Amino acid sequence: MEMASVTLRGCALCTATLLNFAFVFISGADFIRFVSFRAIYHNITGETTLCQDSIPWSEALRDRLVLKSLVVDMALLALFIVQHSLLAWPPVKQACQSILGSLNRTAYCFTTALALQILIRYWQPVTSAPCLWSVRQAPWSVWFPLLCFSVHFICWAIICTILMIFDYPELLGIKQVYYQCLGMGEPLSYKTSQVQRFLSHFRHPVCLELGVVLWLLPALSLDRLLLALTMSVYLALAHSLDKQDLAFLCDHFSSKVHVLTPTPSLASNHKEK
Repeated sequence: MEMASVTLRGCALCTATLLNFAFVFISGADFIRFVSFRAIYHNITGETTLCQDSIPWSEALRDRLVLKSLVVDMALLALFIVQHSLLAWPPVKQACQSILGSLNRTAYCFTTALALQILIRYWQPVTSAPCLWSVRQAPWSVWFPLLCFSVHFICWAIICTILMIFDYPELLGIKQVYYQCLGMGEPLSYKTSQVQRFLSHFRHPVCLELGVVLWLLPALSLDRLLLALTMSVYLALAHSLDKQDLAFLCDHFSSKVHVLTPTPSLASNHKEK
């Protein structure tokens, strides 16, 4: 009876974690479409409906619809930042850990994905104000959006690769549940002190690539400026590297390259065969 109860609990934990993984994956895809490709799509044909250059800034900034949209967007960004920071605050994190156990990281990822979904669904574009810049003159009206698309695609590929290198299952809470079901404890305890120190204050080693994605666009509307500026400031303040972290990253990257690169002896043997 007790064994059946443990098995049932393990199955419930695994089901919750896998469902959360699917929700986070879908939310990540929605965020990529929202922050990157949807913004470029407006310009891919050389036309843009994101702004009204005929309206002067003095009039646009007094428009109630513009101000209302900016207030709503700022509230959505504040919701995401508060959720993302509050649950990572050590006292709250410890309290959640004591209550949720191995599901703590899963709950954190779920609420983050939920906050992103709310931000994406209720975001208010500002179309009644001029753009800060807009590439409209031929031939750049076509080529520059294509260039932005290519750069964004490369940046997102790099971000996904970095997440895979830095233990994606542990980041999403899958490994925590798996280890508990096997009675192995917390997976972070198996990592070196350097890795634990690094992950304690820098969970997102993708700041540069995300910064490029936020700012490199054919047209920068007022609401996009608010999104890019707020997220850039948050990333700069909340996530920072020091010398020890940089040294760890260099060593970690070198070890990964060494594993993926065949040794000269193996390469020579392969050629002889």
